[in-house]
Amino acid sequence: MAAKTNPIPSVWARQQRESDQPALSRAAIVREAIAVLDADGIDALSMRKLGARLNAGATSLYRHVATKDELMELAVDEVVAEISVPPADGSDWRAAATEAAGSFRATALRHPWLASVLGQAGLAYLGPNLMSYSERLAALFTAAGFPEPSRAIDTVLSYVIGMSTTEAAWLTAVARSGEGEAAFILRLMPAAQRAAADHDHLAAAYAEAAPLDPVRIRDDKFGYGLEVVLDGLALRLPR
Repeated sequence: MAAKTNPIPSVWARQQRESDQPALSRAAIVREAIAVLDADGIDALSMRKLGARLNAGATSLYRHVATKDELMELAVDEVVAEISVPPADGSDWRAAATEAAGSFRATALRHPWLASVLGQAGLAYLGPNLMSYSERLAALFTAAGFPEPSRAIDTVLSYVIGMSTTEAAWLTAVARSGEGEAAFILRLMPAAQRAAADHDHLAAAYAEAAPLDPVRIRDDKFGYGLEVVLDGLALRLPR
């Protein structure tokens, strides 16, 4: 007789097992995994290390989470609960989409690993928080009148995920330097100016660089691109 297998290779497709350690739960494992991911990144997360942090053997963890991939599914779904989406009343879809995009970006910057793994999360979209998030976005863009709301959602999310991935990687590099963001940029600026000396447009841009307010610059860059995306989507609305 063939061995039984999960019809869908996802943590959400199988029943949760009871633990022989009452203090150890799936929720506790996921919370600790997120703490490791936030502090040290994906490469630092392993079942062995997580078990040591929880004072439990890896075998005990496997009762709740079969693989690291499953653990990542659970972690992604947990942090997605932090993303807000305004109610879909159709009154001002652009303001609502801007708020939803900003909340996604803020969550991705609090959890720098998030945006980079969403495309690798496989069937994580079966998770309750991700399902709820997708449903709220669908309601928002449907109420706005988009004939193909899923395509509008994909367009906005592609922009937000791309920008958030780049921004999170940059902030991770800054954090590893041990400097503040402004100080880190000022240290890099002389080398950048030298490298741009033979490129007229770049040299002019560096020469006219204003006093640094990196947070405002990043906010403005994100906001500008989002406005362009929403301008394009607005043209798809029935007139």
